[in-house]
Amino acid sequence: MRPAAVKSEQKTKDRLPPKPEHGTSVITAFQQIRELIVHGRLSPGSWVVEGDLAERLNISRTPVRAALHWLQRDGYVHEHRTANKSRIVVSPLTKEDAGELYSIIGHVEGLAGRNIAALPKGQRMAIAQKLKALNQQLSEVAKTSTGTGSIFDLDRQFHAEIVTAGAGPRLSVLHRAIEPQAERYWRLYASSILQDLHLPVEEHEVIIRELVAGDADQLERALQTNWAHGCDRLGKVIDVFGERGSW
Repeated sequence: MRPAAVKSEQKTKDRLPPKPEHGTSVITAFQQIRELIVHGRLSPGSWVVEGDLAERLNISRTPVRAALHWLQRDGYVHEHRTANKSRIVVSPLTKEDAGELYSIIGHVEGLAGRNIAALPKGQRMAIAQKLKALNQQLSEVAKTSTGTGSIFDLDRQFHAEIVTAGAGPRLSVLHRAIEPQAERYWRLYASSILQDLHLPVEEHEVIIRELVAGDADQLERALQTNWAHGCDRLGKVIDVFGERGSW
């Protein structure tokens, strides 16, 4: 390499922030790679190259390797083996996987709903007021059929309020582990579901009504139904556009 090129490369390295220590960098790598996958910047079915990721995130390869093992355990990536080699691949988006994820979240939120139903009426009414405000905003945004990001954020906040109010530590951990995986489906297929957004708004109204009534069975059923119907709507879109990353 010529001296000028060496100096240029050194200047580039000097401008980069120092790489984090290994003790924190595995968590950092996991969170950053997961975000790339969830937001579709690492496409379903694409190869994951350890060295490229390390350079992209400015993290050494060792924590990136550990993070990929963690992501594989959680289902974000998987190992694809051929006769000559094996590669890490971003997991595809499939109807079967969506069905399992949505069912799990529906049951987790249903259990949280049962706990909310047992709260005193005053606490339930306070939660209901928050949910009504969010659902009203969601309804207004949905009418414009624009701003998928805003719609996602409002819907996510609606369900987060339920989990925060009713889920214990174990349910909360389970929800945090599963919810980002379901988020992948929303972000990559959301633009094709906009015309049906009045349906989840109506389902949210049922959830709020049962919460106010304090009916544990009906509230649990309403939450599970919301997720089950969401999965059905998603499945119809996947039927049209295909399972991403399965080719």
